[in-house]
Amino acid sequence: MDNRFGKLISYEQNKNQIKVTYANGEVFFTVVKDDIIRVTVPYFCKDYISKAMEQDKSQDAEFSVQKSAEKVAIVTSKLQLVIADNFTTEFYSADGQLLVRDYCGDRTVEKRVSWETMEMLEAEGHDTSNLQEDQIRFQIVKTIEDGDDFYGLGDKSGFMNKKHYEYENWNSDLPQAHNEDFKALYKSVPILMCLKKSAAYGIFFDNTFRSKINLGKENPEYYFYTAEEGNLDYYFIAGTDLRDIVSGYTYLTGTTPLPQMWTLGYQQSRWGYECADDINYVVDNYRKEQIPLDVIHFDIDYMEHYKVFTWDEKNYGPKGELFDSLRARGVKPVTIIDPGTKLEKGYFMCDEGTEKGYFATDKDGDIYVNAVWPGDSNFPDFGREEVRNWWADKHQILVDMGVAGVWNDMNEPASFHGELPQDVVFYDEDRKTTHAEMHNLYGHLMSKSTFEGLKAQTGKRPFVITRACYAGTQKYSTVWTGDNQSLWHHLQMMIPQLCNLGLSGFAFCGTDVGGFGADCTPELLCRWIEAGCFSPLFRNHSAKGTKKQEPWRFGQEVVDINRKYIELRYKFLPYIYDLFYQGETTGLPVMRPLVLHYPNDPEVRDLNSEYLVGEAILVAPVLEQGVTRRMVYLPEGVWYDYWTGERVEGKQYILREAPIDVCPIYIKAGSLIPTYDVVQYVGEKPYDRVTLLATPGEARYTHFQDNGEDYAYQEGAYNLYEFVVDESEKLHTNMIHKGYTPYEEITIQWIGK
Repeated sequence: MDNRFGKLISYEQNKNQIKVTYANGEVFFTVVKDDIIRVTVPYFCKDYISKAMEQDKSQDAEFSVQKSAEKVAIVTSKLQLVIADNFTTEFYSADGQLLVRDYCGDRTVEKRVSWETMEMLEAEGHDTSNLQEDQIRFQIVKTIEDGDDFYGLGDKSGFMNKKHYEYENWNSDLPQAHNEDFKALYKSVPILMCLKKSAAYGIFFDNTFRSKINLGKENPEYYFYTAEEGNLDYYFIAGTDLRDIVSGYTYLTGTTPLPQMWTLGYQQSRWGYECADDINYVVDNYRKEQIPLDVIHFDIDYMEHYKVFTWDEKNYGPKGELFDSLRARGVKPVTIIDPGTKLEKGYFMCDEGTEKGYFATDKDGDIYVNAVWPGDSNFPDFGREEVRNWWADKHQILVDMGVAGVWNDMNEPASFHGELPQDVVFYDEDRKTTHAEMHNLYGHLMSKSTFEGLKAQTGKRPFVITRACYAGTQKYSTVWTGDNQSLWHHLQMMIPQLCNLGLSGFAFCGTDVGGFGADCTPELLCRWIEAGCFSPLFRNHSAKGTKKQEPWRFGQEVVDINRKYIELRYKFLPYIYDLFYQGETTGLPVMRPLVLHYPNDPEVRDLNSEYLVGEAILVAPVLEQGVTRRMVYLPEGVWYDYWTGERVEGKQYILREAPIDVCPIYIKAGSLIPTYDVVQYVGEKPYDRVTLLATPGEARYTHFQDNGEDYAYQEGAYNLYEFVVDESEKLHTNMIHKGYTPYEEITIQWIGK
């Protein structure tokens, strides 16, 4: 409720938009489709064009608008919205169940401390940011009903269920060890999902300025969203469970595209591979130890004085030579690129960007300067199409050298001399604006530029990784959770972070296996490789100055355990690839919280230590130091222990022995899961045979097969198989679509028999 609007006077309908006029303002309601309604108050910009969506997503939907007494009701086949005085709204499901209403009481804001007390706290080193008055343009406050639980919001730290916590949407590079009460990290993905007792809804707050969301921490009766500037602009999505909300949200912002298959293989990285010998040593040892490896990452060391789109020939040899050698061993090179462009006369990026006016400026019109790895640097203004095109074209330099993918980092944007001031001048295409509006979009637009450049230059599905992003970046880039630490609670945080990223549209996501900062231990690396075996992005990464994290640094037992679980990853590659293929249409992620498929089971609403891979595989890794058995919750149905074949009834907790080399994994009854022979890298030999891993019971499964590289599948160059196991457990194979070389052999392997 907002008392500033006053009495509801009238409404006016223009196609799918309803303008409601109040005594003191106007609010616009747009029926996007039968289960999505957009609510807009143009405080900042009347014709704002969303960056999260590629185009207007409105469909032709049948709906009615009715006015009675002092209310207006918008009714679709799946959603009802009732609008009253003071911009008060109530959303209902089609059958009349209340989903959420505006809170009509006053917020119970605690009194702020005095400046004198704040100074004393700061002198002792305390963070006082949460004690200061918020500077807000608007707020919306909505009720929390009994049984409401909250999910989504990207990769915020903490637990799966976000209830009773508060967060900020402001992309932040924070070097401290992240813990559960961190309000902001590297990404701003403001999609909130609420699972009720028997329904669900989502709200996508499409505002790129700094914003906050408090989910009952201030008062358990309500949650609120505030923004410092911009429009009040949100999309309300109705559904029966979280799957409907994920579908509606990815309908708006896009699904994760099908990646190249090699990007799903194992990847090794470190800030500190300082020369070609370092790279060759790592790759050769992976091959020597017979541990599969598809990708080696080049951090900032490979550049000449950290200048983007350059190559250090002194330490890494002639351009292209090392990459050719890597490819001969089946390893694909991925290079890091930062946006900060060194301020150096004679450096082509600096000269071109300066001459063409491609860099952000201060309020007086001078090119803005801050420091990052190269020293004093300028920042490309990615909000302008011509700048994105310029940056995209520069990736030809990397492609010509043989780079297979690009890793975008430091693009919050991060800077060493304090955060960029709010009034630094950027553009939203032709509209002049400031850093305050474009900050959360910076990594998003940089990733879009990189994606479009690589797609045009290679014709293949681009592999782009980004640290910072906004809603919708999943269309262009993979993400990882940033600079985590080699700490057990960071391993524990991996599951809720990646599951919430998946719900928030980012099906292709991962963490730094083993932890980026601090020193990893042998046990921690083993448990992390087990826990991350099915994470979509599977990359070991660590920081210069920390203990090196290649498995052989920790002894033979660690080598053997790494090999075991990395080989397991390669065995299940066709299943993971299928989930990406399906997700390109459905929006559903690869790595899923149990609450996605078992919304009516109270045991899984706050479950942080297990996850599903699709619907068929349940993974329950050990996440605590010294633990050799763990309590596993199995939801309803029958499950089979992957390692032993034991049949277990679901909807109960079991105690599973889990010595250092065992991660408990369960396969659902009635499953068919495609598997491949283990290889040392994708492409080592043709995938000309598939083995279906089966559990007892009737089953049906659709399997996708193509070349795993380019867009030919969109023109029909793929196979789609339907595998069916009947009541007598006989396998039937049907080819639904044939456009690619079929398998030479299809076999079935039973678990539990």
